[in-house]
Amino acid sequence: MSHHPDAIETVVWSDGTWTTPPAAVRADGDALRVTAAEGSDAWRHTAYGFVHDTEHALLAPLPVGQAMEVVFVADFTEQFDQAGLFVRADEEHWMKAGVEFADGILQAGAVVTDVRSDWSVGPVPEWSGRRVRVRVSRGDDALTVRAGVDDEPLRLVRVAPFRGDVDASAGPLVCGPMRPGLEVVFLSWHRTPADGSLH
Repeated sequence: MSHHPDAIETVVWSDGTWTTPPAAVRADGDALRVTAAEGSDAWRHTAYGFVHDTEHALLAPLPVGQAMEVVFVADFTEQFDQAGLFVRADEEHWMKAGVEFADGILQAGAVVTDVRSDWSVGPVPEWSGRRVRVRVSRGDDALTVRAGVDDEPLRLVRVAPFRGDVDASAGPLVCGPMRPGLEVVFLSWHRTPADGSLH
């Protein structure tokens, strides 16, 4: 999937708005270091019975026909440490996609929420400590999630229904549900044309 270079737009960190401010955030050259508050997470109802809407997501507009992409370092060690990309229409309609440390292994996956949350993961232990790229393309009725490491090809993670007639925003996400002090280094944030095909 090649993109015309001038179609890639860098989103400036300061252009985003936090859903919940993190415990700490600081610029480090072109990178952004984000420290999660203990207990931060995003989930609605399913299986656990609770609603969490304390995720740290830095959001900017994501119109239909566009994609959002973030790159970060997946240096996680504790249960449910997570980072990636968050797409939000409202409190009951959102998606988070990226990598999460769960049950002793790094997992790539997504939580899709349409009133209730739905979670899918797959193990990617070989991604640990590497630069992870998460990309979400927004189509007329769907979000398409891809992810990969370093300069390897992105792999398809999820295709999820998502209404095209609502305003939505997207951007970097970090959550530390089980502990204080999780710091994630985000290296870049871009908006590009959406991917043209699923495969």
